[in-house]
Amino acid sequence: MDTPYHHLHAPPYYPPLLPEEQPSDAGTPASHRKPFKGFAAILASAIFLLSLVALIINQTQKPLPSQNNIVPTSKPTSFSNPEPRGVAEGVSAKSNSHLLRNIKGSYNWTNAMFTWQRTSFHFQPEKNWMNDPNGPLFYKGWYHLFYQYNPDSAVWGNITWGHAASTDLIHWLYLPIAMVPDQWYDINGVWTGSATILPDGQIVMLYTGSTDKSVQVQNLAYPADPSDPLLLDWVKYPGNPVLVPPRHIGPKDFRDPTTAWAGPDGKWRLTIGSKIGKTGISLVYQTTDFKTYELLDEYLHAVPGTGMWECVDFYPVAINGSVGLDTSATGPGIKHVLKASLDDTKVDHYAIGTYNPANDKWTPDNPEEDVGIGLKWDYGRYYASKSFYDPYKKRRIVWGWINETDTESDDLEKGWASVQTIPRTVLYDNKTGSNVVQWPVEEIESLRQNSTVFEEVVVEPGSVVPLDIGVATQLDISAEFETELLGSGAMEEGYGCSGGAIDRSAMGPFGLLVNAHDSLSELTPIFFRSSNTTKGTNTYFCADETRSSLAPDVFKQVRGSKVPVLQGEKLSMRILVDHSIVESFGQGGRTVITSRIYPTKAIYGAARLFLFNNATGVNVKATLKIWRLNSAFIHPFPLDQI
Repeated sequence: MDTPYHHLHAPPYYPPLLPEEQPSDAGTPASHRKPFKGFAAILASAIFLLSLVALIINQTQKPLPSQNNIVPTSKPTSFSNPEPRGVAEGVSAKSNSHLLRNIKGSYNWTNAMFTWQRTSFHFQPEKNWMNDPNGPLFYKGWYHLFYQYNPDSAVWGNITWGHAASTDLIHWLYLPIAMVPDQWYDINGVWTGSATILPDGQIVMLYTGSTDKSVQVQNLAYPADPSDPLLLDWVKYPGNPVLVPPRHIGPKDFRDPTTAWAGPDGKWRLTIGSKIGKTGISLVYQTTDFKTYELLDEYLHAVPGTGMWECVDFYPVAINGSVGLDTSATGPGIKHVLKASLDDTKVDHYAIGTYNPANDKWTPDNPEEDVGIGLKWDYGRYYASKSFYDPYKKRRIVWGWINETDTESDDLEKGWASVQTIPRTVLYDNKTGSNVVQWPVEEIESLRQNSTVFEEVVVEPGSVVPLDIGVATQLDISAEFETELLGSGAMEEGYGCSGGAIDRSAMGPFGLLVNAHDSLSELTPIFFRSSNTTKGTNTYFCADETRSSLAPDVFKQVRGSKVPVLQGEKLSMRILVDHSIVESFGQGGRTVITSRIYPTKAIYGAARLFLFNNATGVNVKATLKIWRLNSAFIHPFPLDQI
């Protein structure tokens, strides 16, 4: 049930955000002051002023006395450390400890803090390490998610296939491990793979194995009992491996087969990521039986300078459609998305283009935004995404892996590492014609409980407004913003996300502070920033993690990118807050940012939500609807009841 609408035209404002040059004891300019009622408000104001000074110092790296308890959060400048875990084995980095080697000591984490970090409606195993999503599919009424898993530890290694099933993509049930590294062709790891469902309903699962010689090969597996909707048991093809690296490909540069698609000649195609020198490539194979394959002379696509492509994804999208397409769909009115996870940068990039089934070549619509040099799938902590076609609801669904940014020692202490994103639908953005839009699957709305509406909240320049919704740990937030320009709208070249939430300009930043403490000593701003340039108005959608935690041993960045805003559109965002995970969708999902944060104070009942406007030249009017979300109560499947 919705609570009554709240009209907050004159709320009890926090004091304005301070410009960098303002000293800590400077008073608020009289023109911006607001009356405060009671000693508590005055005390909160003082605390906030101090916290903002510390934030400014932290951002600018100026050592002042008020910074005693703040540790710089900028990216370490030295990377002359040993390779992170996994690289020597021929896979992408699976640990972030190399980013933090210049940080001395560890934060004094408590069990309560670690417990709070576990999510309530994002998928993660009961314990131990997880990375890439594998082989997602819908079968006999169940959605299946397989995932890279270490059953023995909270760090990468001994990679097997974990397995979970759900009837709604949200309420997952843990199932027994699906495949383990027990053959010479996968003894060093059952790595990432994809499922193909044939016209007769048969499931073909192709996956990468690391052999006893650490050579990457492709293997075939299939359900032991196709009548079992839970797909509990899997059989590895006795003739494995079905593919080995071609002569011109390195033994550790050949991995992650895609879902196959059928061509007009009746043959199946699939693509595998690799590289030639520094050129990222996607190899194409044809097959009729998934046991024998022909390598095509030409690549599906190649982009110089992008390095190793892994976890390649390739699928069609309808130009003027509102539903997803089967992976084999081709013809008029269809574009194809090509996505690659770049091993060198640990970022998922994609581009939209045209696929020619006659020669199995894909061409980007915009070569200046080709794979690896243009659009990112997610501008936050996100990697190794995998999609599948859901025939039940006729949609394309994608998952991504949210890895940790703390240290291995922290992960070992808490006993787990990594989370999967909320499944997202993917559609071609027929309004812009230049990008896809991602949106949380509709089933997430089944978790919505009571909601609160705030209508036309006016937030003046330099103001922070508390939103009284109680505990703000599990939320689904929908917000729209309108701006009123107070000045002349002068040109502002160069403003984007990089300066974070304290980098003030005439038209931003403004938005929401999630997982924020009452004192604002910890907060994560999700915000817009616009600027008038000689080429028009640019709008950026951003997330600032630099103040998300007081702990020094976590990696914090400002993330985000330009987001298309069409004439007549209001600025809009949707944010899913789930303890230590924040997924933010700008302008209907044109730009998406996943934040992995580790608050030490803004946890449990101390987590709060605020509006803020740190622009200097616009009033902001915000309308919000905020739902509290229930837990998904993910737990083991009651196999004893079958």
